[in-house]
Amino acid sequence: VQLQASGGGLVQPGGSLRLSCAASGSTLEYYAVGWFRQAPGKEREAVSCIHYSSDSAVYVDSVKGRFTMSRRDAENMMYLQMNNLRPEDTAVYYCATRKWGSKCPLDGMDYWGKGTQVTVSS
Repeated sequence: VQLQASGGGLVQPGGSLRLSCAASGSTLEYYAVGWFRQAPGKEREAVSCIHYSSDSAVYVDSVKGRFTMSRRDAENMMYLQMNNLRPEDTAVYYCATRKWGSKCPLDGMDYWGKGTQVTVSS
């Protein structure tokens, strides 16, 4: 599976961005899909995940109520709508997949996209 994330950019605090991740090489239907991020000088962390047979996402506490993840398996796409962005959301955001996954473990994802930079600054 090849993954390509896009949609990052520079946004002011309180603004919004929508990240997209396009998959090719296999249908996403059989994969857990997740978004991860890595801020400068910090470890990569999981942001959100939808397991392979679900449309419901789970989120890290710091983004709950602000971020919404979705997937469209028929289009081989997944998305991350990010609202009310904060400076601490600044990071490179990655999409990743895990076949038959019920979770999105950081060290257990099968495929990773190259990442897209999100910068939140005034």
